[in-house]
Amino acid sequence: MIELEKDDGLWIATINRPDKANSLTAEMLEELAEIAEAAQEARVLILTGRGKVFSAGADLEAAKAGLATSPLWERLSGAIAALPGLSIAALNGTLAGGAMGMALACDLRLAVPGAKFFYPVMKLGFLPQPSDPGRMAALIGPARTKLILMGGQKILAEEALQMGLIDRIAEPDTLLDTAREIAADTLAARPEIAAQIKALCTN
Repeated sequence: MIELEKDDGLWIATINRPDKANSLTAEMLEELAEIAEAAQEARVLILTGRGKVFSAGADLEAAKAGLATSPLWERLSGAIAALPGLSIAALNGTLAGGAMGMALACDLRLAVPGAKFFYPVMKLGFLPQPSDPGRMAALIGPARTKLILMGGQKILAEEALQMGLIDRIAEPDTLLDTAREIAADTLAARPEIAAQIKALCTN
């Protein structure tokens, strides 16, 4: 249910479970983490999904079995954040719950018009994954982070762009092309130069 395409330094990982809103089982989450860990050798990693939802977070049955608080989420986002190359979340639709972490850990986030962003962890009785609030606050500030995590607000793509939660809006049929276009210069550059520029941007 996780597809991986490799093309000369470009890796595209696609969540393919559209009949279940691309909700993640423990096996899918572990596979994503393994891909992100292996992508140390990639120049660019793009995360996307099939259908009209990027991911609804944890699969309901898996969440009841403990996946909602699994360390796998943090393992995945940590591996993405540690990548020396460029990471792009090409969000083909709504992003919810724990799945927010992998997008927050990416360097860039693109989304289709009308995509919604929400993280209803508090009303479900859980804490967010440890690194998620800090990464979100770094993008949109503490107050807006509380608006999402404590106020339970659903943010539409257009407002998310204004906030800085996402970096660009692209139509569904051009989403991946837009991600590839953004990735082109990094793919053409010497990997060590790209890695050093990324380090300079984050220090």
